[in-house]
Amino acid sequence: MGALLVGQSTLFLTNCDSRTDEAAQFFLKGNLQLQKREYREAIRYYTEAIEKKSDFADAYNNRGLAKFRNGDREGALADYTKALNSDPDFAAAYLNRAEVLLETGDAAGSLADLQRIEKEYRDSTGYQTRLGDTYVRLNQPAPAQVAYDRAIQLVPNNVEALTNRGALYFNQKAYGPAESDIRKAIQLNPKQDAALNNQSLLLARKGNYAEALTFVDRALATQPNQPYYQNNKAYLLLMLNRPAEALPLIEESLRLDDRNAWAYRSRGIYYLKQKQTANALTAFRRAEQLDASVDQLYYYIGTAEQAAGNQAGACAAWQRGDAAGDELARRERQVQCR
Repeated sequence: MGALLVGQSTLFLTNCDSRTDEAAQFFLKGNLQLQKREYREAIRYYTEAIEKKSDFADAYNNRGLAKFRNGDREGALADYTKALNSDPDFAAAYLNRAEVLLETGDAAGSLADLQRIEKEYRDSTGYQTRLGDTYVRLNQPAPAQVAYDRAIQLVPNNVEALTNRGALYFNQKAYGPAESDIRKAIQLNPKQDAALNNQSLLLARKGNYAEALTFVDRALATQPNQPYYQNNKAYLLLMLNRPAEALPLIEESLRLDDRNAWAYRSRGIYYLKQKQTANALTAFRRAEQLDASVDQLYYYIGTAEQAAGNQAGACAAWQRGDAAGDELARRERQVQCR
């Protein structure tokens, strides 16, 4: 869902002096540049409008959108807040600020903004999608499910909601519904990179690594610098016994996001395959520190502990994995830890 632009039809200026009129003209010029994706020019015109009318909430909101689309999330956040300071009932600015807050890691702040405008936007599929995303970040899957369901009920071909609900199903190990949602999302938009990546995860889970690789490559063709896609490709290459190709992708993924627990898991798998057990355990422990829910993590920790000669540590790790629903960890514990 994109942030909301306040257009000409919603521009209401009550003080019709010459500065207000000039502000309106600069605002409309900014809108034109924004529609042309000339974001720096749009920002310049909106700034001129604000200089003429310092409490011009619409101009702050739209300048925030231009900054957001130009990669300046902090600047966008500041402008959305200024818009709300000028007009505390500006629903579109709350919606836009919620999106930036979510992207900058403040899911609680995002939820507060979304809840404030629930009455105005509850029948908006985009609003419900973003609400679902926010609940996911807050680790509240039940209300996230409700929001995604509502988004899809409102617009059945909402590709983003289908993709994200599919990811929620996947994380809850409801693989059938996950596959249904993700397959439909790809049918609707064959270039939806998140859906393509998620399809690769579903295929990998079945051991179809070569086919999974084709889907993650399609995702990377759209978003080549997405660290999670890079790591997923690296994992598939490791499963296909192509570690030399995997390692650069793992390191690049971690360079782009050094808190990616999944990439540390991949680094651990790489070192495990190279029989560098100490390095493998270091990587796995870092993954555990960042996100202990990473799939199959305790299976691999147990495998590394066993390779290091620590059978008790291996069994302890497999027991933790078994408790978390890791089938591989359960199998190893049952066979090797009697």
